[in-house]
Amino acid sequence: MMHEQDILYISPLGNTIHAGEKILMKKTVIALSLITAAIFAGTLAGCSVRDSVDQSSDYATPELPESQNPQTLPENTAADVSSPDAGINSESETPSETESESAEPFVDKLTPEALGWGLSFGESGTQPAGNASPEELKQYDAYFMGNADENVIYLTFDCGYENGNTEPILDALKKHDAPATFFVVGHYLETEPDLVKRMAEDGHTVGSHTYHHPDVNTLPDLSAFQKEMDDVAELYTQITGEQLAMYYRPPEGKCGITNLEMAQELGYSTILWSLAYVDWDADHQPGHKEALEKLTARIHPGAVVLLHNTSQTNGEILDELLTAWEDMGYSFMPLSDLTEEKTSSIK
Repeated sequence: MMHEQDILYISPLGNTIHAGEKILMKKTVIALSLITAAIFAGTLAGCSVRDSVDQSSDYATPELPESQNPQTLPENTAADVSSPDAGINSESETPSETESESAEPFVDKLTPEALGWGLSFGESGTQPAGNASPEELKQYDAYFMGNADENVIYLTFDCGYENGNTEPILDALKKHDAPATFFVVGHYLETEPDLVKRMAEDGHTVGSHTYHHPDVNTLPDLSAFQKEMDDVAELYTQITGEQLAMYYRPPEGKCGITNLEMAQELGYSTILWSLAYVDWDADHQPGHKEALEKLTARIHPGAVVLLHNTSQTNGEILDELLTAWEDMGYSFMPLSDLTEEKTSSIK
């Protein structure tokens, strides 16, 4: 029969250890105590890791260079990691568009490799800072934002595939007489010629997002890049009988000196953006309230807004969103107003 005095130690698992030879007992106690301490420490560590995960951003964050890591943002700076093109086709893509504290010129960061376009936001209603200033970009005929003194918005949509939201987007734009630019890839032109025709018929601008939506870093030379651009332009002309506008949006927002110079050499203006949000994941769409709050809080004079035609939320809220922006005193202008010249066309 086991007596209470025979029980030396009860382990964390409920096992009992009985008295025996003193030295052995002491060693056993020490060993079990160390094990208990290790388990306890591991539990604390596990809680720490779990808490850290729970406090992470709502958005999927890709691995980024330190200078583009949203965690390095100063206080009062809104970080938002999103991908402009993660939903550009049915295949998954790695998010690359980031909002970062850095406002260094491209020449310091994107030579020779092209990296994701980055933004950092300050107070609501003010223009964000980008990886490069408007003045620095303009030397490559590249733009991401307009005049800070004009309450003007430039609407742009990236189109990779169709899932039923482009028509309501076009309807809302027509209702508000709001011009927009649609950046299309080859797949969209191949599969949605009627919608492309409507874009043109409604008076919108259509620009190039390249034919195959490649990582521009993988294009070996100017001729490879030119083929991506020419194939889009030629198919667009076959569909509409019109010339493609000379506007280019880099796939995934990746651009650097090399790619900017290539686009410039071909006669294109590169169009980045100063406002976007995580609208591209068809399976995890933001709620109406969340989207409206974010897009109205971050709108600013001269904003180039990037939205995706694949977003159900965009299709459902665009009428209300355009009304809200109009009520805030904004008007909508074509990209030709931003680039300070009439939209030229491929000859």
